[in-house]
Amino acid sequence: MHRQGGNATPDRRLHFKPMSPIENAPPSPAVFRILDLFAGPGGLDVAADVLGHQVTGIEWDKNACATRGAAGMDTFTGDVRKYRAAFFPRAQVLTGGPPCQTFTVAGHGAGRRALDQVVEYIDRLHDALRAENRQWKEIFRTWREISEELRRKAVQAEEVKDEKREVEARRTVTRKALRKSLKEHGSSPEEIKVVLKTLRAPRDLDLEDAELKRLIEQFSALGAEIEGFKARLEELGDERTGLVLQPLWWVIERSRRPGSEPYEAVVLEQVPAVMPVWEKYAEVLTTLGYRTRTQLMLTEAFGVPQTRKRAVLMARLGGSGIPEVAETHERYRPRNVPTEPSAADRADTLPWDAEEMSLDGTPKAAWVSMETALKKARSIAPHLPDRPAFTVVSNYGTGGDPGARGRRDHDAPSSTITGKVSRNRLVHKGTDTALPRFDRFSHAEAGVLQTFPVAYPWSGGDQSQQIGNAVPPRLALHVLRQVLEPELSGEEARARLEQAVSDLETWQPGESVEVREHGQWEGHPLTGR
Repeated sequence: MHRQGGNATPDRRLHFKPMSPIENAPPSPAVFRILDLFAGPGGLDVAADVLGHQVTGIEWDKNACATRGAAGMDTFTGDVRKYRAAFFPRAQVLTGGPPCQTFTVAGHGAGRRALDQVVEYIDRLHDALRAENRQWKEIFRTWREISEELRRKAVQAEEVKDEKREVEARRTVTRKALRKSLKEHGSSPEEIKVVLKTLRAPRDLDLEDAELKRLIEQFSALGAEIEGFKARLEELGDERTGLVLQPLWWVIERSRRPGSEPYEAVVLEQVPAVMPVWEKYAEVLTTLGYRTRTQLMLTEAFGVPQTRKRAVLMARLGGSGIPEVAETHERYRPRNVPTEPSAADRADTLPWDAEEMSLDGTPKAAWVSMETALKKARSIAPHLPDRPAFTVVSNYGTGGDPGARGRRDHDAPSSTITGKVSRNRLVHKGTDTALPRFDRFSHAEAGVLQTFPVAYPWSGGDQSQQIGNAVPPRLALHVLRQVLEPELSGEEARARLEQAVSDLETWQPGESVEVREHGQWEGHPLTGR
């Protein structure tokens, strides 16, 4: 894997087998061998690379694996649940961001139930760790019971889904027949819509017609049956819910399995809704001898040209505690913030002319705008378009109104980059007039707004989704440095980050590498085989 930059660490590309960009030689004390679960396209990996660390990722999405391979990122492909911590005994640090979809179901109780279920599983594992006998076989038995419970629920959920699909197919046929019958009875298209939506017939409709009455009753009954299936599926939960337990189990296995050595550090990140899970993780990791910290991080406060919130768990084995990661940039506050904020907002709302200070008392830099980030990228990649002043019109609604699209001007940080970033429209600033050219961000530009290097080789399909799902590398720089380099003074840490940011911006991919399959352990430095 190639590193660039005036003071970059020496190139540590592979010198043994061309399948992995990591060398077999033991690293110096300042270099860690990192295992990244749910690694995505490589946001944390490229950050670790410019800091000089060696990373292996496990990722099941074939598109993300294509990008990782093109970027020279060492990768095993497949479901994390098919792997075990014991397969990688030489990994020193565990990182990851398990899937979060089940915790972020907007407007439903399913997300809350999934969260409660995971917390209950964590408590069971914690109880096993604290039991009087505390033997490995008892701890492992608890994990097997949880895994089997999740497996049974997944099987039941598939059966319910099959039944639900059958009923949905019957309801589709009934819908067509009901629509046809209503039309024959003289109902207008608008009245037909109302009937199908509310199952209330217009007053002048003749419900003495036995067939029409039967169709309405059947359509209603099938709808109720489908709602019952939905409730059952929510009760069973999503099979991805169990994935959030994987990093914890890997830490437990390395800490308690006979013959294993614990990870020296753990870093996990996800959406804010997962913070209660990280707080429960922290309780277990404390029992295992780690010093921990959880922190809600606003990406623009760390130099990312985008407003995004991430829940982060940091843990280090023994030693001193982990301080809060200091914000280096001001938080973004829209110009329309009221001069008298509500009590709920007051803590996070400051006047525009207020100077923010970092934890060490030095003034924070201004947040980074889209314009600034893209201009810097053009200095490295001149082929990128130079646009006039623009406004980004989001694909998403705002304020609870799907029709009221969110808007951000070019001289502000981007809104959260999501998997739909390619649908965002670029219009002339302050208007609804589309730019005549380049009215969408390219993948390279969207990656830059996530702080990926402009040269990052996005590959495979669904690249917008890859970008939206990724960890912003610049945020990862701050977290990794905080956890893995506690010995640095404040001045040394600032210099280290400044150099790392420069190296990140100018990073270039080295030779592409082949992604490994499960079982291809031979010759890999983390497996010891």
